[in-house]
Amino acid sequence: MSVWDYSGKRAVIVGCYSGMGEAAARELVRLGAEVHGFDVRPSPVDLASFTTVDLRSPASIDAAVKTLDGDIDVLFNCAGLPGGTFSPADVMKVNFSGMRYWTEQWLPRIRKGGAIASISSTAGFGYLQRMATVLELLATPDFDAASAWVEAHPDIVTQGYSFSKEAISVWTMLMGTRTIKQGVRINCICPGPTQTPMMGDFEKAASAKVVDVFVQPINRRSTPVEQAYPLIFLNSDAASFVNGHVLNVDGGFVGGVLTGQIDVRESIAKAMTG
Repeated sequence: MSVWDYSGKRAVIVGCYSGMGEAAARELVRLGAEVHGFDVRPSPVDLASFTTVDLRSPASIDAAVKTLDGDIDVLFNCAGLPGGTFSPADVMKVNFSGMRYWTEQWLPRIRKGGAIASISSTAGFGYLQRMATVLELLATPDFDAASAWVEAHPDIVTQGYSFSKEAISVWTMLMGTRTIKQGVRINCICPGPTQTPMMGDFEKAASAKVVDVFVQPINRRSTPVEQAYPLIFLNSDAASFVNGHVLNVDGGFVGGVLTGQIDVRESIAKAMTG
């Protein structure tokens, strides 16, 4: 069997209604996986099964996980909420606290040699400047404690989206040293602006011109499938030595910022006045 093949593999994917998750689910089915989907709305993909789940609720997560018997090979975490349209508390629950709890429920059922892949964002690359703060959130022991931390730190959380993505990225690196002890790898991708149904929310919160600051230097938005491919790669046998990795899938944006070639503040100022 090819290292790119998913034939005979059992995959669970949350967030398969639209966008990157839908694209990943379609490709996994094409690659031969037995795909079980979960989301707040039914997926248009022809899946082995679909179950409704709300990551804002541990009870909903517990009930959803119980609907599927047996072990799995790979877990894809693709659910997410934008900032601005939803409350910061809900954004943090879906994008991090609920996703973490969801993953913890599946982890004992992931076979040795399996993998976990999540979607973070280049919006969360600020973790490099506040690692200690993010680790403080990650030190919370459970869903309720994480939610309480979020409520106690509104000045840090702000609209929720960027900080939730910082948390996913750092959590991925943190968990890489832990899940591997049971033979399970964990990684995440950090997409740049991607043309999904969520993009309208980002444009309302900022503007299309400000959003497009973050497409430098490739100067176009990604398609959902361009994010699905790297996500699927991370959970494939082809990535068997990739673990605890945060993969920027952004056309070179983060690299440009870190090397001083892209000035984000200057670019946003020009976009707002131009």
